[in-house]
Amino acid sequence: MGAVAPFLEGLIAPSRRPLRVGYVDDAQAAFPDAPFVEEEYEAWEGLGHELVRITVRDMPASELDRVSAGLDAVYVASGSTFALLEALQATGGGKVLSDRVRAGLPYIGASAGSIVAGPDVTPASLMDDPADGPALTDLRGLALVNQVVVPHADGLLPPYPPELIDRTLKTYGADYPLLPLRDDQALLARSGRGRVVDSGPVSRS
Repeated sequence: MGAVAPFLEGLIAPSRRPLRVGYVDDAQAAFPDAPFVEEEYEAWEGLGHELVRITVRDMPASELDRVSAGLDAVYVASGSTFALLEALQATGGGKVLSDRVRAGLPYIGASAGSIVAGPDVTPASLMDDPADGPALTDLRGLALVNQVVVPHADGLLPPYPPELIDRTLKTYGADYPLLPLRDDQALLARSGRGRVVDSGPVSRS
């Protein structure tokens, strides 16, 4: 979350008002009672912006299109990459979000939200459970960036120990353009070009 505040400040400067941010929570469907779910939302509340809760799996594409038209940014929360991608594909919400982002809507993704922004989520198969998206037949992501983020690459979070990160990189590194990111890093992409920037420590985002 450390990189989020300065990123949002860059968006808010022209208007001098709180931003309206869509909070996409579909990745968290696989973890309904996990503490990180509430912690992540509370961290966003602490930033002082207006949050619009969006559960894509419960929202027709036309409604998502209407809601997203009024947003200043969209945040795609952490959780299960495969639950998230299934929701985006099943409703057509992935295309709606992709179109909005390509038209200029700022996209912020944490963990699963960062993975699904890439070209393919297959490399997440060791870190997340593909069974969380049982209806998935296509593992292509939103392709908003041309690399597949491997989050938590410092191996400091218990669910993602160093040996799991290493196995992910060795298993998929030859076939996919992987970008390992520590929890104190973020990928900042503008106009098709990205660079790694410093972020701050977070619980699971």
